[in-house]
Amino acid sequence: MNKIAILTDSSCDIPQSLAEKYGIDIMSFHIMLDGTDYVERVSCTNEEFYGLMRQAKGVPSTAAITPIQFCEKYCEYVDAGYTDVVHISINRTGSSTYDNAVMAQGMLREERPEHKMRIHLLDSHTYSMVFGWYVCELARKLRNGAELRHVLSEFEDQMAKMEIILGPYSLRQMKKSGRISAAAAFAGELLGLRPIITLIDGKTNVASKVRGDDKVIPAMVDLCKKRTEGVEDFEYMIGHTKIKQAEDLRKACKKAFGKEPLILFELGGAVSSNTGPDTVAIAYVGKAR
Repeated sequence: MNKIAILTDSSCDIPQSLAEKYGIDIMSFHIMLDGTDYVERVSCTNEEFYGLMRQAKGVPSTAAITPIQFCEKYCEYVDAGYTDVVHISINRTGSSTYDNAVMAQGMLREERPEHKMRIHLLDSHTYSMVFGWYVCELARKLRNGAELRHVLSEFEDQMAKMEIILGPYSLRQMKKSGRISAAAAFAGELLGLRPIITLIDGKTNVASKVRGDDKVIPAMVDLCKKRTEGVEDFEYMIGHTKIKQAEDLRKACKKAFGKEPLILFELGGAVSSNTGPDTVAIAYVGKAR
């Protein structure tokens, strides 16, 4: 009988209650901010981290989980008798974490040369609960007896439909992460311009710019409506950094789409280090790519 572990990293932003419910292991990123090393999900809450970012002199930087750390985790699974590990990683194009997991598989062959454990490493192509929600679905299906290969295929098909629209109200982190140019950040700060940013297949793009904070949510909702026209299995989620605009976005989306989001979720430290502490997001099922 197969014994299957489910592993991901803290960019998934899965609430701890759901991680425990579905038996999902989450490895934490380290985040450096003003000379202090924070361990995501351990050192502070999301809300506390947003406050730290707002008060900080610099901007945070994240460190990828290392091959050694992954190898140690894989060894634990081998020693515990697991036959399979489903390992779902943060977007590969935005982090070396996925490639480090590949390296860890080679290291595991040296550490446990007789092991027969199968590692199913998947690139989420995205961030946060945009894949975390479906990691929970994957775990639920496996628990209910679904066949592993079918569940993995369904997950990859789902990730090929997922898109994100970001509405950042502060631009320091977006500039640092390269999501927007230094010139665009300067113009935004000077003229009150706000970028509306898409994240699709791991790539960011400034879809439009609006003048003034009050224009951000209408522009996000309009863009989402355009990109999901004709999508039969449309679902959406709302991400946020505990700002008042999150409830405004929920209300606007409910009016536009005729239903509540699957979930309202907080952007964790690894994600908000790049988006900034004042951001809302719509994550939704788009057209198959």
